Amino acid sequence: MVSSSVSGEPRKVTIHDVARSAGVSRQTVSRALNDKDEIDGSTKQRVLDAARALGYRPSRFARGLVRQDTTTIGLVIPDLLNPFFTEVAAAALEAARARGWHVVVYDTADRAEEERGTLQVISSQVDAVVGYFSCPEDELQLFTRGMPVVLIGREHHTARFSSIRIDGEEGVHAAVAHLVAAGHTRIGMLDHHGRVDPSIRREWFTTAAVSHGIDADVVVGADQSADGGGAALRALLYAHPDVTAVFTFNDIIAIGVLREARRLGRSVPQDLAVIGFDGLQLGALVEPPLASVALDTRKLGALAIEQVARLLTGADPLAEDDLVVRAELRLAGSA
Repeated sequence: MVSSSVSGEPRKVTIHDVARSAGVSRQTVSRALNDKDEIDGSTKQRVLDAARALGYRPSRFARGLVRQDTTTIGLVIPDLLNPFFTEVAAAALEAARARGWHVVVYDTADRAEEERGTLQVISSQVDAVVGYFSCPEDELQLFTRGMPVVLIGREHHTARFSSIRIDGEEGVHAAVAHLVAAGHTRIGMLDHHGRVDPSIRREWFTTAAVSHGIDADVVVGADQSADGGGAALRALLYAHPDVTAVFTFNDIIAIGVLREARRLGRSVPQDLAVIGFDGLQLGALVEPPLASVALDTRKLGALAIEQVARLLTGADPLAEDDLVVRAELRLAGSA
């Protein structure tokens, strides 16, 4: 179970709670949990039963202040096959290694049931959590049991959580403005397929399109893959054959669009201009090189680790304005 604080937020169960429940001292709890021989078997079992009943998770970080144990961070990624998340994970791993920390990477395959399964085991394995989650915050609170949590690309509302926000509004506006200046009047978007609500990137696109007098409803959902991008482009052009430019939810979808455009005999950017979102290094390797509303993935991963370090040590967290990564238009041959 999880104790509650006065504010109603789950409170992390401490060694004091286990000692009180088992009717022993803190030292006895410590000896039992560390499998020492100084106490008898029945007492040890009573302590272990109390710890299990309370949901007690010994803090490796706290123990590391006495012994040179390594702090372990849980990094939750929705899809490691997507190079964007791989780049963010690599940056977080680099920043964590610089502190001598271990990082356990969890891939949820962008599925709610995998995410919940990860949450069920994560609290016993790590000292803090960083990453991408779609589940409600009350579930996050329940499973993370008072440990520091830093969310990437999502606002937080729980006091002990923190967020690394992504602001791509100005970059998307710049992308649409560039396409309009190049003479495009029918601009489509390939959005994230399968979401109940429109993505924030679609909201940015809609606002930018409306500001330029462009129809903002030329939108088709796309699976998060190159194949998904190709299929979505076919659907888009079938429904709107007069489209001459495409903005995509991410670069992987855009790379699929480039491939499918060639199959359809459309020249890029002469017949079809393409702008992605993310700024992947991979985008420079395709032909033509991909224009993108680019994020600094190294900054994204490093910021997440910096913030969780401050939360772990009790230092002042970074200010909200310092926890924003802004995307900028990076032009290339596809647009």
